[in-house]
Amino acid sequence: MIPLARPVIGDRERELVDEVLRSRQLSLGPTVTRFERMWADRIGTKHAVACSSGTAGLHCCLHALGVGPGDEVITSSFSFVASANVILYTGATPVFAEVDPLTFNMDPAAVEAAITPRTKAILIVDIFGYPADVPALVDIAHRHGLGVVEDACQSIDGDLNGRKLGTFGHPAVFGFYANKQLTTAEGGVVLTDDDDLYTLLKSLTNQGRSDDGAWLVHSRLGFNYRLSDVHAAIGVAQLERLDWMQDARARIAGMYQDRMQHVEGVTPMYEGPERRSWFVYAPRLDADLDRDAIIGRLEADGVSAKPYLPCIHLQPYYREAHGHGPGELPITEAISASTIALPFFCEMTEEQVDRVCSALERAIEAERAGAAGAVEAGAA
Repeated sequence: MIPLARPVIGDRERELVDEVLRSRQLSLGPTVTRFERMWADRIGTKHAVACSSGTAGLHCCLHALGVGPGDEVITSSFSFVASANVILYTGATPVFAEVDPLTFNMDPAAVEAAITPRTKAILIVDIFGYPADVPALVDIAHRHGLGVVEDACQSIDGDLNGRKLGTFGHPAVFGFYANKQLTTAEGGVVLTDDDDLYTLLKSLTNQGRSDDGAWLVHSRLGFNYRLSDVHAAIGVAQLERLDWMQDARARIAGMYQDRMQHVEGVTPMYEGPERRSWFVYAPRLDADLDRDAIIGRLEADGVSAKPYLPCIHLQPYYREAHGHGPGELPITEAISASTIALPFFCEMTEEQVDRVCSALERAIEAERAGAAGAVEAGAA
């Protein structure tokens, strides 16, 4: 079975984790500080705050903006569920804006149309590693006096017009789950140039610890969102070879893009003017194809595949607790119903890419043949 994702873990990760274990300083130690500094230097920001997950980082950023009950935050439904969950954590309400049919990121016009007197902030999502129209969204936020937080969790080391995500004047959050471009197993980081926000986030991620770091003195309500030094050690090793991993992912994506041009029933991933930080390979299937049946055929052929991503507003909880339903976001829903995640990781071989593409082609042919047979049988 070709897996959907597989992290690169080597001797350097083991070496640095072992150093931390031998030091007995497993948390609040120098390896976290080293990891933060490496991130800030790479992206070009003054500060980086490590945290236990991208979700934790987003929650802290919204909390720092003062988002709370009665407020609304505009975001995308075509994202991992955490993008909206963090809004609910604050007591505010997520408002979902329609997305662009090519980039799958929020349409600025739809965002502006969704603003109400209760709107407090915009949570930008850079989905599948392709940057959103950050300048347009930030301009909208500034004109309406709204806060901005960027969920760049799928766009590690991404950029827009050659400018790194995280350097646009608002906090940006990266996530390091095991399927990401870089992993710490679990973890995240917030990037900012704001000195006061940096101090606040360092406190919030560590149970509201006082700004001077006094032992067991807590100046504000905070959260247990620390990243351990063990996780940070994995991250340091990963950062040291991030360029290689990004190049490998782009090379594999290029193989997929070339081959998918010749698979009938598949639309390759969008390649626009901006560089994509390749997170997943998730092309679209034609609307007449039964995606679940295709996935079943792929699995039987030794190829992992998943429907990716489900709309957040159509998740069971959001339907039951918040009254959402089909038809609210037709573009988002059509994209969500057609994208399929295929195996994608740094160490994939060309032979494996060929196996996946051939299996997908066979699955589509078999599915269409089966559908045609069913129609003929019904007519008879």
